[in-house]
Amino acid sequence: MQEQEQEQEQEQEQEQDTVVLSVIRSFQERSRAGQLKYGTTLDRTDLTPLQWAQHMQEELMDAILYLERLKREMVARM
Repeated sequence: MQEQEQEQEQEQEQEQDTVVLSVIRSFQERSRAGQLKYGTTLDRTDLTPLQWAQHMQEELMDAILYLERLKREMVARM
């Protein structure tokens, strides 16, 4: 137990990574929004692994579309 407390103290003493903290906050906000929208968390057990894979695939497809949109805007500004 003492070793675990020492590790926690060392982590607290280290400089905070603001990028990591920002991402953590974004995940927390997204989780809350999802719970409000869908009335459940990712701990739900009503989906099969295939259904989870389908959801992930659709999310990644959306991400590729957003990336392409951003790239076009960046090229247009060059």
